[in-house]
Amino acid sequence: MTSPLRPLGTSDLRVFPLSLGGNVFGWSADERQSFAVLDAYAAAGGNFVDTADVYSEWVEGNEGGESETIIGRWLAARGNRSDVVVATKVGAHSRFKGLSATTVKAGVEESLRRLGTDYIDLYYTHFDDETVPVEEIVTALDQLVRDGKVRAVAASNITPERLRASLDFAEAEGLARYVALQPEYNLVARGKYEGPLLDTAAETGLAAVPYYGLAAGFLTGKYRPGRTVESVRAAGASRLAGTARGQAVLAALDEVAEAHGAEPATVALAWLASRPTVAAPIASARTVEQLPALVAVADLTLTAEELARLTEASETPDAETPASGTTED
Repeated sequence: MTSPLRPLGTSDLRVFPLSLGGNVFGWSADERQSFAVLDAYAAAGGNFVDTADVYSEWVEGNEGGESETIIGRWLAARGNRSDVVVATKVGAHSRFKGLSATTVKAGVEESLRRLGTDYIDLYYTHFDDETVPVEEIVTALDQLVRDGKVRAVAASNITPERLRASLDFAEAEGLARYVALQPEYNLVARGKYEGPLLDTAAETGLAAVPYYGLAAGFLTGKYRPGRTVESVRAAGASRLAGTARGQAVLAALDEVAEAHGAEPATVALAWLASRPTVAAPIASARTVEQLPALVAVADLTLTAEELARLTEASETPDAETPASGTTED
């Protein structure tokens, strides 16, 4: 049987084609629910868990790091640290804001402590900090790799120009270079990645690990005009249901999903996984029941005609995308 694991850019990491988003852990999923989702994901062959030091600081009573803490407790309880590719991020937590060398160094120590591990597999700069020269950021990240605290480094929410400058500096100085990029990218939001950012990633061998892979839940198909859904993400997803592009994409998803006996979410993720540079979309599950449609992306291959149908629908004008907020899925 062929392994579903994919290489992550130029790194030696190999990952399942669906990265499990940890943004819900400690937010809309408590520790018991989170453990159940993580167990089910691992049982399905999943090995790529995404989190951040800031998850879920936005919840009243939280201080950030709740998701990392839950994941760390799960890794310890299951004794499976070496089987899981753990990705986390630095730069957005209120106590570790920005990307100065001092902040990056302090941030990684806190993440390591919460995760209960002595290394992080993939460490992202969460949001670029243009007040800090790329030379300082890249040098700080390289030191983490040299110290064995981080296996590979990556970037999220960065301009093509800063990305290119970072890669060029790392190459010139022989320092650890970014191996992956985490952009916002899905069937109803293509513009932030396609273009110079994607071109840079393709040219330099970076893997894309898109967040908002299901557009805040809209691409699951449960948000339809006139339908009320109880969810912390309902407002953003429901706005899309009333747009021309949203309706065109749902129609295409329904059509392709019916042909495969699949869920719309699986089809949406399969389209994303087929795009140039994409290694593994990120999607989160609050409950075990939501997970099968996500991990099924590993077994779904769409035809060229189906991919074209979805792509055409995604180009329908007059769409509104949900504002990027505190969650990434």
